[in-house]
Amino acid sequence: MSSATKTARKPLIIAPHEGRTYDMGRMRATFVADDAQTASKYSISEWWLESYTQGPGVHAHEDDHVFYVIEGTLSVQIAGEWFDAERGSYVVIPGETLHDFENRGLARCGFITMNVPGGFESKMPSIVESFAHAQSGNVPSA
Repeated sequence: MSSATKTARKPLIIAPHEGRTYDMGRMRATFVADDAQTASKYSISEWWLESYTQGPGVHAHEDDHVFYVIEGTLSVQIAGEWFDAERGSYVVIPGETLHDFENRGLARCGFITMNVPGGFESKMPSIVESFAHAQSGNVPSA
């Protein structure tokens, strides 16, 4: 594809409270750059977990994750081993690596994640639905 046929991306400034927010009860994610904004090369999101909140459970993705902890301490399981990532820590999770995260502390915690390549954001509606079913005690039908 020649540079003339590529769609030009524009620089972005995302103000506080902008983006698409996904509420999962005691966990919330806001995606601030992804899809067309990044030409699907990556996505950036901000995640918040209230005190003593479990994450999504052990899972893996094709994409790489980079977490940067902005508040509190995030407990992260990588390939079966738990680590505590304090404010200012980076966590790098290569694609296809089993992982999980949770907040085991009294204070809420937050982290920014970058997923490379992009595309993870398209899974968020089904992730939110799974959390809603789990919180209601319903099991999603196959």
